[in-house]
Amino acid sequence: MSETAGNSQGYETDVSKPPEAVAEFDDPHRGVIGTVQHMLHVNPSLVPLIVLIASIAIFGLLLGTKFFSPFALTLILQQVQIVGIVAAAQSLVILTAGIDLSVGAIMVMSSVVMGQFTFRYGIPVEVSVACGLLCGTLIGFLNGWLVARVKLPPFIVTLGMWQIVLATNFLYSANETIRSQDIEANAPLLQVFGNTIQLGGARLTFGVVFMLALVFVLAYALKHTAWGRHVYAVGDDPEAAELSGVNVKRTLISVYALAGLICAFAGWALIGRIGSVSPTSGQLANIESITAVVIGGISLFGGRGSIMGTLFGALIVGVFTLGLRLMGADAQWTYLLIGVLIIAAVGVDQWIRKVSV
Repeated sequence: MSETAGNSQGYETDVSKPPEAVAEFDDPHRGVIGTVQHMLHVNPSLVPLIVLIASIAIFGLLLGTKFFSPFALTLILQQVQIVGIVAAAQSLVILTAGIDLSVGAIMVMSSVVMGQFTFRYGIPVEVSVACGLLCGTLIGFLNGWLVARVKLPPFIVTLGMWQIVLATNFLYSANETIRSQDIEANAPLLQVFGNTIQLGGARLTFGVVFMLALVFVLAYALKHTAWGRHVYAVGDDPEAAELSGVNVKRTLISVYALAGLICAFAGWALIGRIGSVSPTSGQLANIESITAVVIGGISLFGGRGSIMGTLFGALIVGVFTLGLRLMGADAQWTYLLIGVLIIAAVGVDQWIRKVSV
Protein backbone atom coordinates (compact mmCIF):
# COMPACT_ATOMS: atom_id res chain seq x y z
CA MET A 1 0.00 0.00 0.00
CA SER A 2 1.32 3.45 -0.88
CA GLU A 3 2.44 5.64 2.01
CA THR A 4 1.35 8.84 0.27
CA ALA A 5 -2.14 10.16 -0.25
CA GLY A 6 -3.46 12.92 -2.47
CA ASN A 7 -5.39 15.83 -1.05
CA SER A 8 -8.17 17.78 -2.71
CA GLN A 9 -5.67 20.05 -4.48
CA GLY A 10 -3.68 17.20 -6.00
CA TYR A 11 -0.64 17.48 -3.67
CA GLU A 12 0.79 14.39 -2.07
CA THR A 13 1.11 14.18 1.69
CA ASP A 14 3.39 11.75 3.51
CA VAL A 15 1.17 9.85 5.93
CA SER A 16 3.89 7.48 7.12
CA LYS A 17 4.86 10.03 9.80
CA PRO A 18 2.67 10.81 12.81
CA PRO A 19 0.52 13.98 12.47
CA GLU A 20 2.48 15.88 15.09
CA ALA A 21 5.64 15.59 13.00
CA VAL A 22 4.17 18.08 10.52
CA ALA A 23 4.40 20.87 13.17
CA GLU A 24 8.02 20.19 14.12
CA PHE A 25 10.75 22.61 13.20
CA ASP A 26 14.45 21.94 12.94
CA ASP A 27 16.52 23.65 15.64
CA PRO A 28 18.59 26.45 14.14
CA HIS A 29 22.34 25.88 13.96
CA ARG A 30 23.33 28.53 16.49
CA GLY A 31 26.98 27.62 16.93
CA VAL A 32 28.88 27.99 20.19
CA ILE A 33 28.30 31.73 20.62
CA GLY A 34 24.64 31.44 19.68
CA THR A 35 24.16 28.56 22.11
CA VAL A 36 25.75 30.54 24.94
CA GLN A 37 23.64 33.57 24.07
CA HIS A 38 20.47 31.48 24.11
CA MET A 39 21.43 29.80 27.38
CA LEU A 40 22.00 33.18 29.06
CA HIS A 41 18.69 34.43 27.67
CA VAL A 42 16.87 31.48 29.23
CA ASN A 43 18.86 31.68 32.51
CA PRO A 44 19.60 35.39 33.13
CA SER A 45 20.94 34.75 36.64
CA LEU A 46 23.73 32.58 35.22
CA VAL A 47 25.98 35.55 34.38
CA PRO A 48 26.06 37.07 37.89
CA LEU A 49 26.48 33.57 39.38
CA ILE A 50 29.56 32.99 37.20
CA VAL A 51 30.95 36.42 38.15
CA LEU A 52 30.28 35.72 41.84
CA ILE A 53 32.05 32.35 41.77
CA ALA A 54 34.97 33.82 39.81
CA SER A 55 35.38 36.78 42.19
CA ILE A 56 35.29 34.47 45.24
CA ALA A 57 37.90 32.22 43.62
CA ILE A 58 40.19 35.13 42.70
CA PHE A 59 40.09 36.75 46.14
CA GLY A 60 40.45 33.32 47.71
CA LEU A 61 43.65 32.70 45.75
CA LEU A 62 44.99 36.15 46.61
CA LEU A 63 44.04 36.13 50.30
CA GLY A 64 43.92 32.43 51.17
CA THR A 65 42.29 31.36 54.43
CA LYS A 66 41.85 34.97 55.49
CA PHE A 67 39.09 35.30 52.89
CA PHE A 68 37.67 31.78 53.08
CA SER A 69 37.16 31.84 56.85
CA PRO A 70 33.54 31.42 58.05
CA PHE A 71 33.76 34.84 59.70
CA ALA A 72 34.74 36.59 56.46
CA LEU A 73 32.11 34.85 54.35
CA THR A 74 29.30 35.51 56.82
CA LEU A 75 30.53 39.10 57.17
CA ILE A 76 29.78 39.54 53.46
CA LEU A 77 26.20 38.41 54.06
CA GLN A 78 25.83 40.77 57.01
CA GLN A 79 27.17 43.69 54.99
CA VAL A 80 24.77 43.15 52.08
CA GLN A 81 21.64 42.24 54.06
CA ILE A 82 20.07 45.71 53.90
CA VAL A 83 20.99 46.28 50.26
CA GLY A 84 19.77 42.77 49.45
CA ILE A 85 16.35 43.36 50.98
CA VAL A 86 15.91 46.75 49.30
CA ALA A 87 17.21 45.33 46.01
CA ALA A 88 14.52 42.63 46.17
CA ALA A 89 11.92 45.39 46.27
CA GLN A 90 13.68 47.25 43.45
CA SER A 91 13.75 44.06 41.37
CA LEU A 92 9.97 43.75 41.42
CA VAL A 93 9.56 47.30 40.15
CA ILE A 94 12.23 47.00 37.44
CA LEU A 95 10.68 43.74 36.22
CA THR A 96 7.61 45.83 35.31
CA ALA A 97 9.90 48.17 33.29
CA GLY A 98 9.72 50.79 36.05
CA ILE A 99 12.17 52.10 38.62
CA ASP A 100 11.82 53.21 42.23
CA LEU A 101 14.16 55.95 43.41
CA SER A 102 12.30 56.27 46.72
CA VAL A 103 13.18 52.85 48.18
CA GLY A 104 15.89 54.22 50.49
CA ALA A 105 13.71 57.05 51.75
CA ILE A 106 10.81 54.64 52.40
CA MET A 107 13.17 52.37 54.34
CA VAL A 108 14.43 55.16 56.59
CA MET A 109 10.98 56.72 57.04
CA SER A 110 9.55 53.39 58.16
CA SER A 111 12.32 52.94 60.71
CA VAL A 112 11.77 56.47 62.02
CA VAL A 113 8.04 55.81 62.42
CA MET A 114 8.79 52.64 64.39
CA GLY A 115 11.20 54.47 66.68
CA GLN A 116 9.25 57.71 67.15
CA PHE A 117 5.93 55.95 67.78
CA THR A 118 7.61 53.86 70.47
CA PHE A 119 9.63 56.54 72.26
CA ARG A 120 7.76 59.79 71.54
CA TYR A 121 4.19 58.55 71.97
CA GLY A 122 4.73 55.55 74.24
CA ILE A 123 2.91 53.20 71.85
CA PRO A 124 3.67 49.48 72.39
CA VAL A 125 6.60 48.48 70.24
CA GLU A 126 4.60 45.77 68.44
CA VAL A 127 2.04 48.35 67.32
CA SER A 128 4.79 50.78 66.35
CA VAL A 129 6.44 48.17 64.16
CA ALA A 130 3.09 47.44 62.50
CA CYS A 131 2.60 51.17 61.88
CA GLY A 132 6.04 51.42 60.30
CA LEU A 133 5.29 48.50 57.98
CA LEU A 134 1.94 50.08 57.09
CA CYS A 135 3.65 53.42 56.40
CA GLY A 136 6.02 51.85 53.88
CA THR A 137 3.19 49.95 52.21
CA LEU A 138 1.06 53.10 51.86
CA ILE A 139 3.90 55.09 50.31
CA GLY A 140 4.52 52.26 47.85
CA PHE A 141 0.79 52.08 47.09
CA LEU A 142 0.76 55.81 46.35
CA ASN A 143 3.70 55.35 43.96
CA GLY A 144 1.86 52.56 42.20
CA TRP A 145 -1.40 54.50 42.01
CA LEU A 146 0.32 57.50 40.42
CA VAL A 147 2.10 55.25 37.90
CA ALA A 148 -0.84 52.98 37.05
CA ARG A 149 -3.86 55.27 37.35
CA VAL A 150 -2.50 58.75 36.65
CA LYS A 151 -0.08 57.38 34.03
CA LEU A 152 2.92 59.33 35.30
CA PRO A 153 6.42 58.04 34.47
CA PRO A 154 7.85 55.86 37.28
CA PHE A 155 11.15 57.77 37.25
CA ILE A 156 9.41 61.11 37.85
CA VAL A 157 6.96 59.75 40.42
CA THR A 158 9.58 58.05 42.55
CA LEU A 159 12.07 60.90 42.18
CA GLY A 160 9.45 63.29 43.55
CA MET A 161 8.42 60.81 46.26
CA TRP A 162 12.04 60.40 47.28
CA GLN A 163 12.29 64.15 47.92
CA ILE A 164 8.91 64.29 49.71
CA VAL A 165 9.57 61.33 51.98
CA LEU A 166 13.12 62.43 52.71
CA ALA A 167 11.97 65.92 53.73
CA THR A 168 9.07 64.49 55.77
CA ASN A 169 11.50 62.17 57.49
CA PHE A 170 13.74 65.01 58.66
CA LEU A 171 10.83 67.29 59.61
CA TYR A 172 8.99 64.62 61.57
CA SER A 173 12.05 63.26 63.40
CA ALA A 174 13.52 66.74 63.98
CA ASN A 175 16.78 65.10 62.86
CA GLU A 176 16.82 63.23 66.18
CA THR A 177 18.62 59.90 66.57
CA ILE A 178 17.27 57.35 69.02
CA ARG A 179 20.28 55.80 70.71
CA SER A 180 21.10 52.13 70.72
CA GLN A 181 21.23 51.99 74.53
CA ASP A 182 17.67 53.32 74.83
CA ILE A 183 16.35 50.84 72.29
CA GLU A 184 18.14 47.91 73.91
CA ALA A 185 16.77 48.81 77.34
CA ASN A 186 13.17 49.68 76.41
CA ALA A 187 12.30 48.24 72.97
CA PRO A 188 14.59 45.32 72.08
CA LEU A 189 12.07 44.14 69.44
CA LEU A 190 13.27 46.98 67.23
CA GLN A 191 16.73 45.40 67.18
CA VAL A 192 15.56 41.82 66.64
CA PHE A 193 17.04 41.60 63.13
CA GLY A 194 20.46 42.25 64.66
CA ASN A 195 20.31 39.11 66.83
CA THR A 196 22.61 36.33 65.68
CA ILE A 197 22.40 32.59 65.08
CA GLN A 198 25.54 30.50 65.57
CA LEU A 199 26.12 27.87 62.85
CA GLY A 200 29.48 26.26 63.49
CA GLY A 201 32.06 28.98 62.96
CA ALA A 202 29.57 31.21 61.16
CA ARG A 203 27.32 33.78 62.75
CA LEU A 204 24.21 34.79 60.82
CA THR A 205 21.95 37.64 61.88
CA PHE A 206 18.18 37.39 61.68
CA GLY A 207 18.45 40.09 59.01
CA VAL A 208 20.52 37.77 56.79
CA VAL A 209 18.06 34.91 57.35
CA PHE A 210 15.17 37.23 56.46
CA MET A 211 16.95 38.41 53.28
CA LEU A 212 17.56 34.85 52.09
CA ALA A 213 14.00 33.75 52.95
CA LEU A 214 12.56 36.79 51.18
CA VAL A 215 14.54 36.10 48.00
CA PHE A 216 13.44 32.45 47.88
CA VAL A 217 9.78 33.33 48.52
CA LEU A 218 9.78 36.01 45.82
CA ALA A 219 11.61 33.69 43.40
CA TYR A 220 8.90 31.07 43.92
CA ALA A 221 6.08 33.62 43.58
CA LEU A 222 7.49 35.08 40.38
CA LYS A 223 8.02 31.68 38.77
CA HIS A 224 5.11 29.60 39.98
CA THR A 225 2.15 31.93 40.57
CA ALA A 226 -0.22 33.77 38.25
CA TRP A 227 0.76 37.05 39.89
CA GLY A 228 4.41 36.43 39.04
CA ARG A 229 3.61 35.67 35.42
CA HIS A 230 1.55 38.86 35.28
CA VAL A 231 4.53 40.87 36.57
CA TYR A 232 6.74 39.57 33.77
CA ALA A 233 3.98 40.07 31.19
CA VAL A 234 3.44 43.70 32.22
CA GLY A 235 7.17 44.40 32.02
CA ASP A 236 7.53 42.71 28.65
CA ASP A 237 4.54 44.31 26.88
CA PRO A 238 1.74 45.96 28.90
CA GLU A 239 -0.55 46.34 25.89
CA ALA A 240 -0.28 42.65 25.00
CA ALA A 241 -0.74 41.74 28.67
CA GLU A 242 -3.92 43.82 28.81
CA LEU A 243 -5.26 42.07 25.71
CA SER A 244 -4.45 38.72 27.33
CA GLY A 245 -6.68 39.52 30.30
CA VAL A 246 -4.05 40.78 32.75
CA ASN A 247 -5.20 43.63 34.95
CA VAL A 248 -2.14 45.80 34.34
CA LYS A 249 -3.11 48.61 36.70
CA ARG A 250 -3.82 46.30 39.61
CA THR A 251 -0.58 44.41 38.99
CA LEU A 252 1.48 47.61 38.96
CA ILE A 253 -0.14 48.90 42.15
CA SER A 254 0.43 45.57 43.90
CA VAL A 255 4.10 45.57 42.86
CA TYR A 256 4.79 49.07 44.17
CA ALA A 257 2.83 48.43 47.39
CA LEU A 258 4.73 45.19 48.00
CA ALA A 259 7.99 46.99 47.27
CA GLY A 260 7.05 49.58 49.90
CA LEU A 261 6.31 46.84 52.44
CA ILE A 262 9.65 45.14 51.75
CA CYS A 263 11.44 48.49 52.17
CA ALA A 264 9.67 48.91 55.51
CA PHE A 265 11.04 45.52 56.59
CA ALA A 266 14.44 46.76 55.42
CA GLY A 267 13.97 49.75 57.75
CA TRP A 268 13.27 47.39 60.63
CA ALA A 269 16.36 45.35 59.70
CA LEU A 270 18.37 48.60 59.47
CA ILE A 271 17.65 49.33 63.13
CA GLY A 272 19.01 45.91 64.02
CA ARG A 273 22.05 46.43 61.82
CA ILE A 274 23.16 49.83 63.14
CA GLY A 275 21.49 49.53 66.56
CA SER A 276 19.88 52.98 66.48
CA VAL A 277 17.12 54.85 64.67
CA SER A 278 18.81 57.49 62.57
CA PRO A 279 17.05 59.69 59.97
CA THR A 280 20.36 60.13 58.13
CA SER A 281 21.12 56.44 57.57
CA GLY A 282 20.65 54.51 54.34
CA GLN A 283 20.81 57.53 52.05
CA LEU A 284 22.50 55.59 49.23
CA ALA A 285 20.18 52.58 49.38
CA ASN A 286 18.37 53.56 46.17
CA ILE A 287 21.59 53.65 44.13
CA GLU A 288 23.00 50.54 45.79
CA SER A 289 19.79 48.61 45.13
CA ILE A 290 19.80 49.54 41.43
CA THR A 291 23.46 48.51 41.27
CA ALA A 292 22.66 45.06 42.67
CA VAL A 293 19.72 44.64 40.29
CA VAL A 294 21.69 45.64 37.19
CA ILE A 295 24.73 43.51 38.06
CA GLY A 296 22.28 40.72 38.88
CA GLY A 297 21.11 40.58 35.28
CA ILE A 298 17.59 41.98 35.53
CA SER A 299 16.88 43.96 32.38
CA LEU A 300 16.14 47.65 32.87
CA PHE A 301 13.69 47.29 29.98
CA GLY A 302 11.56 44.96 32.11
CA GLY A 303 10.11 41.52 31.61
CA ARG A 304 13.34 39.53 31.98
CA GLY A 305 15.54 38.56 34.88
CA SER A 306 15.60 36.66 38.14
CA ILE A 307 15.35 37.69 41.77
CA MET A 308 18.15 35.18 42.48
CA GLY A 309 20.33 37.20 40.12
CA THR A 310 19.73 40.25 42.29
CA LEU A 311 20.97 38.34 45.34
CA PHE A 312 24.07 37.32 43.39
CA GLY A 313 24.55 40.94 42.33
CA ALA A 314 24.43 42.15 45.94
CA LEU A 315 26.88 39.43 46.97
CA ILE A 316 29.27 40.39 44.16
CA VAL A 317 29.42 43.93 45.54
CA GLY A 318 29.98 42.52 49.03
CA VAL A 319 32.78 40.22 47.85
CA PHE A 320 34.59 43.05 46.03
CA THR A 321 34.19 45.39 48.99
CA LEU A 322 35.53 42.93 51.59
CA GLY A 323 38.20 41.47 49.30
CA LEU A 324 39.71 44.82 48.42
CA ARG A 325 39.51 45.95 52.03
CA LEU A 326 41.41 42.86 53.21
CA MET A 327 44.02 43.55 50.53
CA GLY A 328 44.45 47.07 51.87
CA ALA A 329 43.37 48.70 48.61
CA ASP A 330 41.93 52.20 48.44
CA ALA A 331 38.14 52.27 48.71
CA GLN A 332 37.95 54.07 45.36
CA TRP A 333 39.01 50.86 43.63
CA THR A 334 35.77 49.29 44.82
CA TYR A 335 33.71 52.02 43.16
CA LEU A 336 35.80 51.78 39.99
CA LEU A 337 35.37 48.02 39.62
CA ILE A 338 31.67 48.13 40.48
CA GLY A 339 31.20 50.85 37.87
CA VAL A 340 32.89 48.63 35.28
CA LEU A 341 30.62 45.75 36.30
CA ILE A 342 27.50 47.90 35.89
CA ILE A 343 28.44 48.96 32.35
CA ALA A 344 29.46 45.40 31.48
CA ALA A 345 26.18 44.03 32.85
CA VAL A 346 24.12 46.41 30.73
CA GLY A 347 26.23 45.52 27.67
CA VAL A 348 25.69 41.79 28.27
CA ASP A 349 21.96 42.42 28.70
CA GLN A 350 21.81 44.21 25.35
CA TRP A 351 23.68 41.33 23.70
CA ILE A 352 21.41 38.71 25.25
CA ARG A 353 18.26 40.58 24.18
CA LYS A 354 19.28 40.15 20.54
CA VAL A 355 18.83 36.37 20.75
CA SER A 356 16.05 34.94 18.63
CA VAL A 357 13.70 32.68 20.57
